[in-house]
Amino acid sequence: MYRPMTVSLAAVLLCIGVASPLAAAERWSIGLTANDAAIEALVVPAAAESAATVLLVGGLPGPDASVDIVRREVEAFEKLPPARRAFRLIAIPLANPDARPLQFPPSGTAYRENAESHVLWRWIGIHAPDLVVIAGSSDALATALSQNAVGLVGRIAARTVPVQAGILQSLSTPIPTSDAHRELERRRSRSPRAAAAELAATYGHDFNQPTYIQAMALIAQLRLGNTADVLRLAEPYLNGSRDPFAMPSQSALAAHLLFYEIARRTGDVRATRLVMRAANSGFTEDGALREFMPLHGGWSDSVFMDIPILATAGAFSGDRKYFDMAARHFAFMQTIVRRPDGLYRHQASTDAAWGRGNGFPALGLALTLSVFPKDHTDYPALLAAFQRHMKALAPLQDENGMFREVLDYPGAYPEYSGTAMIATAMLRGIRKGWLDAATYQPIVDRAWQALLLRTASDGRLFDVAESTGTRGFTQKDYLRRAAILDADPRGGAFAMLFATEMAGIQD
Repeated sequence: MYRPMTVSLAAVLLCIGVASPLAAAERWSIGLTANDAAIEALVVPAAAESAATVLLVGGLPGPDASVDIVRREVEAFEKLPPARRAFRLIAIPLANPDARPLQFPPSGTAYRENAESHVLWRWIGIHAPDLVVIAGSSDALATALSQNAVGLVGRIAARTVPVQAGILQSLSTPIPTSDAHRELERRRSRSPRAAAAELAATYGHDFNQPTYIQAMALIAQLRLGNTADVLRLAEPYLNGSRDPFAMPSQSALAAHLLFYEIARRTGDVRATRLVMRAANSGFTEDGALREFMPLHGGWSDSVFMDIPILATAGAFSGDRKYFDMAARHFAFMQTIVRRPDGLYRHQASTDAAWGRGNGFPALGLALTLSVFPKDHTDYPALLAAFQRHMKALAPLQDENGMFREVLDYPGAYPEYSGTAMIATAMLRGIRKGWLDAATYQPIVDRAWQALLLRTASDGRLFDVAESTGTRGFTQKDYLRRAAILDADPRGGAFAMLFATEMAGIQD
């Protein structure tokens, strides 16, 4: 069963016994232990937004005396008048609740192996404090932070201190800016167009397999004006020397969205024919609508993989049957994957609201509505479904602008690709007038800033979930999908789409 965030977070805070004097500190769920318990952080702002950030860590060996000391340090710091807070404080009182062995830098698959080590290491890297202060003896973490590019971001000064009161008072100021902090400031300074161009240097250079991943990156390349290169890659399919639907699959079907974009931009009738042939898989030999698209597989992905290509075929041909089939298949998928709260389960085996499993229907329905005729009898229902989904997603954005791997599970890791897809759908909704800008633009802007920080100039990305090609997943299986910290074609493709939408070059 899914877990509402507010109830679960309250339960976690009650269990760890946060004292009432800390009630004003902002609380973040930063990750999960191997037993799926949330690791918590407390945040107290500085007098100035430009102030340095200090991270105070306790409980690395497990629940010990340092936990109480760190909490008391936060309490004392919080009581200071804001003008006297020389730095921003983030504190993790109990970094290792289950007292598991830690290793820095961590080995194994994040966050499936050495979970606590990966959580701490990557979280520290992407938040880029200027100084990490460790209460107790943990020279391994302090040494690793100062000698390595933490989370592929940069080095961070760190020290260990005795477990005694007055830790924060003993710090000398000003605190030098860390390498990691400087790198995140550099990343943050990029415009959407600049970020898209950097991503385009890594992604969108092949179409050897007609999959949605490659197609989305190439659509973004078209938006950036790299038409000749895209047409060269698409030519074997356009001239018939290769068949993009030789091995029918959901992914191959969605790959035809590239041919739609080529046809729309260039008028190439060969691309139009490919789109129409793919969309015709929704009809019987005598032209009747099927009950559902035959390749759907029972995944929420189908709202992205199957439905937009039908709508684009309708836009090309003017034949309403394609819109009819898009609406019919959407209604069918709702019976399988939509939860009562408006979120989507990824498949029928579990109610887990997987992040990318909600990104697919969010973006898929946004693309569909973009070409769906407003006078069609099913348009109001499709629009209402999109708005209902966005309303369910909005409160689940985390404190740093991300959407989590399992959206409503506190501590599940913030996931890159799902965030890009959901934010792109929201931005399209704002621009088309489907969503209230005052409500949703701040969500989009926070997501953009969060993804900027998680996107290196060389195309390496921070925590993209691996694929889920197996049925029968449990919620724990979704929570433990490997988090890729590297170049990733799927994450890169959706980041390029988001960046180009942010830059206003989606058409």
